[in-house]
Amino acid sequence: MRLRAWVTAVRQRLSRRSSTTRSTEDDEGATALDTGLTLLGAAIAAVLVAPLGWLVVDVTTLGPRAISLTVDPTTLAVLARTVALVGVVTAASVVVGVGLAVLTVQADIPYPRFWTVVAALPLAVPSYLGAFAAVSAFGPRGALTGALAPFGVEFPTIYGFVGAAVVLTLYTYPYVFLTTRASLLSLDVSLVEAARTLNAGRWEAFRRVTLPRIVPGIAAGALLVALYTLSDFGTPNIMRVEVFTQFIYARYNAFARDYAALLSVQLFAVTAVILAIESRIGVDDSAAYESRANRGAVSLDLGWLRYAAVAVPALIGLLALAVPVGIFGMWLFRSGPGYASGALAFSWTYGWHSVLVALLAAAGAILVALPIGLRSAVSDSRLAALADRAPYVGYATPGIVLAIALVSFSLDIAPWVYKTVPLLVFAYVVRFMPQAIGSIRSSRLQVDQQLIEGARTLGRSPLSAFRSITLPLVLPGIATGGALVFLTTMKELPATLILRPLGFDTLVSYIWRVQEAGLYGQAAVPALVLIVVSGLSMAVILAQEGQNDS
Repeated sequence: MRLRAWVTAVRQRLSRRSSTTRSTEDDEGATALDTGLTLLGAAIAAVLVAPLGWLVVDVTTLGPRAISLTVDPTTLAVLARTVALVGVVTAASVVVGVGLAVLTVQADIPYPRFWTVVAALPLAVPSYLGAFAAVSAFGPRGALTGALAPFGVEFPTIYGFVGAAVVLTLYTYPYVFLTTRASLLSLDVSLVEAARTLNAGRWEAFRRVTLPRIVPGIAAGALLVALYTLSDFGTPNIMRVEVFTQFIYARYNAFARDYAALLSVQLFAVTAVILAIESRIGVDDSAAYESRANRGAVSLDLGWLRYAAVAVPALIGLLALAVPVGIFGMWLFRSGPGYASGALAFSWTYGWHSVLVALLAAAGAILVALPIGLRSAVSDSRLAALADRAPYVGYATPGIVLAIALVSFSLDIAPWVYKTVPLLVFAYVVRFMPQAIGSIRSSRLQVDQQLIEGARTLGRSPLSAFRSITLPLVLPGIATGGALVFLTTMKELPATLILRPLGFDTLVSYIWRVQEAGLYGQAAVPALVLIVVSGLSMAVILAQEGQNDS
């Protein structure tokens, strides 16, 4: 009996020691896995950001000329015009976006959900397609100009600074609308009601209670508008207003690569200033989400004016949605000069090329975003945080600047990848990967850590626990991130124009070619396809908002 008891005690001790050893080995394995993910994420971020530094190398070849070119009157004039356009479009987008957000969230207008969709949908139309349609409708020989001329209706010239500002505002204000709307839906309306009981008028209550709590949302949307306007190439080109992106593209086509690099560095500096201003405005976002009680309740009684108020989103929907779709639909059936096929006949191969590079970009973005997004969600290390934020440099970089940097980098370091599909896909990944990082990171934050710890206590290895617990729960975030990268890649214009291989046309490059040739009818099918595909991204955003509201 004593021998049996002794043997049992030894077995229990060995079992405990084996269990302790196994637990220690698992902890060491988990630590090694976490460290590996952090280092991998940091290395990926460094690789993605490094080519941007090659612009500085090109600028150094200018020597003392760099200073004289920087302060050249032409350069300064284009810079001033660009900054002015960014300022006007951002301010106008804030006015329109905030007004529509208040109207659809707090006012008692009829069918608010319908008008919310109408107000958000212009974001699904690429701005250069909107400009293309605006010129075709309201230009000197436009469809609406000719139709209304017999009735004495005349439109001011659509070209120039004002026309570009109007078109860009129509297609960028939804950024402010959506972010402000999200802040308003998170606002505790009882705070506004309390201010009203203290004899504060509607405007005073909005200014003192509502506005301070939605400023971070407004600032976030305004940042997106400013960055989009600064980086937009197609719209100013079509509207015949010279801005920095066109200026850079013209110097690049003139084989002045060093000068284009200098201008790109200057444009990147303007981007940095915009980011700094936004960080100061939106630095304190605690007030935006103070309370979620009674959120989004109607508090603005417009009376009989509520029917007149819907004229605002209706007019915007008419100009930003109905006009482009109508113009492109008209092109499908019109014949004559500018509508004949000629040598630029549309081929569905261009659509396949767009889908191919967009799929490759989405897959590549997911692969490189996974270690960064997963690790930054659960780690408080500075290296993981740096790996999470560094790729946003590429997202904030205008597409034409990124393209010029990759051209310089490939010609100097790896000429065999110049003008190839891999380089084009790499540009898309650098440009849009943060969309995948944000989606994956958000999904990982929602995974209950106790589920993972429970799997570990049942003997699962860190890799097995990830495969059976974490991965299935973050798959929706992975799918959403991949879809967003795919859809934004389909619309990207400047990077596609500069980096695509010779003879490798996509939907956007084909649209640009026929636009320059004046063959409007040939752009109808690819333009409508792009609008439909882009509309899917808005469906994702609005579906997510609907889930949050419920």
